[in-house]
Amino acid sequence: MTGDRGAAVVPGITTHSSTVAVRSLARSGVSPIVASDGAPSPSLHSKYRSETVEVPAPEESITAYADALLDLARRDDVRTILPLREADAYALALRRREMVDHLNPVWPGMDTLRTAQDRRTLLSIAEDLDVPVPDTRLLTEWRDDDNPLVVKPRYSIVVDEETSVAQEPDVRVLAASERPSVRSIIDEMGHIPVVQEYVPDDGEFGFFALMDRGEPVATFQHRRVRSFSYTGGASVYREAVDLPTLTEHGLALLSALDWHGPAMVEFRRDARDGSFRLMEINPRFWGSLALPVHAGVDFPRHYFDLAVGTRPDPKDVEYDVGVGSHLLTGELAYLYNVIRGDGYGDPPPLGRELLSILGSVYRNPHFDLFSVDDPMPFLANAGGMAAQLRGRLADE
Repeated sequence: MTGDRGAAVVPGITTHSSTVAVRSLARSGVSPIVASDGAPSPSLHSKYRSETVEVPAPEESITAYADALLDLARRDDVRTILPLREADAYALALRRREMVDHLNPVWPGMDTLRTAQDRRTLLSIAEDLDVPVPDTRLLTEWRDDDNPLVVKPRYSIVVDEETSVAQEPDVRVLAASERPSVRSIIDEMGHIPVVQEYVPDDGEFGFFALMDRGEPVATFQHRRVRSFSYTGGASVYREAVDLPTLTEHGLALLSALDWHGPAMVEFRRDARDGSFRLMEINPRFWGSLALPVHAGVDFPRHYFDLAVGTRPDPKDVEYDVGVGSHLLTGELAYLYNVIRGDGYGDPPPLGRELLSILGSVYRNPHFDLFSVDDPMPFLANAGGMAAQLRGRLADE
């Protein structure tokens, strides 16, 4: 599908945000170019994809990937590139200076990016802004106690010479009785991670923004209802909310960082006192990108508009509170994990969770990937998930 407003590069990642971006841009008159590194991305099956370009995998060489994005930026028809994962944000920051000659970068520079990706530094800045945070220290500085703890990589992405390694899957929740040796954890993560107090969960929330050098262009909020696991992880169902405290905390952080481009600020509401405690900032578009589009805030379109020098009209960034969006294959994965008890602590009752899913689908029949108009990305994703499940069952 060819657009009349030029082209935008969309990284072809395995999560559904790439498909959401492709559909949104194409419907806005933009030609979506999918940059594929060989990953099984649902976006490769979208009828709205105008072109596919092969690029190196950032996990193999972040500099080769950054150079490939720079080559795409040099094309006369390319007006912008969307960051959909940490590796994209890092690669774009790495070549930001060279790209300025070819397009308008709508993403932060390397110094800002490093600050956001360093959890210890970021939480220190938040404390200075009176944004609540969990008690967080380096693993080597933590005074052991008998409470549950969360061990996280200090950095959301680690770059070793030319290779980028995404660290998020290594987050660990340690029960009060579980205390592996400090040296084993450091060896496992490849650096000294941070340790946080376990914040009793009264809800997980996201504040999302497209910023123009510290000023908000479009904002959105959601409450996470279900994740792949009943103990957390990527969300599979969430609903739009509008809470003044989230806006206050989120904008305080992003403005202090003079943020440019998209960002997701994650919070957990503390069951002990009701405060919203900062978890992290993701310097990119988010996996639940379909929800704000369904609710009325088309972030990919606004991002493209900002890249070509057009600020969106304020009426275009209002959204409907209460709208929800499902990742259907993720909902099935959630039920599978409940059945297996695959998570921290006891699983919730299966019958209750099944009724909850059915009720939310009835109230909010909006989906991250499934689309009657563009069905192939969903079918490809479902087929891949079924193959993974068969392989897992065969190994047991």
